[in-house]
Amino acid sequence: MQMSRRAKRMERHHKRSNRRASINLVSLMDIFTILVFFLLVNSSDVNVLPSTKTITLPESIAEQKPKETLFIIVTDTDIIVQGRPVAQIADFINSDSDVIPALKQELEYRASRSALPEGVEERREITILGDKSIPYKLLKKIMVTCNSVNYSDIKLAVAKKASEG
Repeated sequence: MQMSRRAKRMERHHKRSNRRASINLVSLMDIFTILVFFLLVNSSDVNVLPSTKTITLPESIAEQKPKETLFIIVTDTDIIVQGRPVAQIADFINSDSDVIPALKQELEYRASRSALPEGVEERREITILGDKSIPYKLLKKIMVTCNSVNYSDIKLAVAKKASEG
């Protein structure tokens, strides 16, 4: 039996509508590849210092960006090394000793965990993030303690001063 033109047309229409929808994955992979390259390029230039709301860094016009090193945060009550509270300021602020024992012990532990290869001079870097209102006497004790454990490359973190004009 011969099909009418209408029946042929309806059969073609049903064949077309029975096909499954497909996604073109090539263009989707292109988009994700571009996204991955974008994230890789832009994430390599980020220098992150720990942020705390309890301290206000002093302002400076320094242009050099900080490197990621071991950091000490000095609040008005505590000394924190890499996010771990080490000592209370009230315990040693009025002592005669220039070395803070709890801080020295923590820095010695950190130094022993990051062993340098033989023949390399032991000159470790450390960054101090201190509130701008901490007394110089306290800052000096922290720096002397760091230097006693061969953290001789000491950097002080500051906030970049807004340019005028």
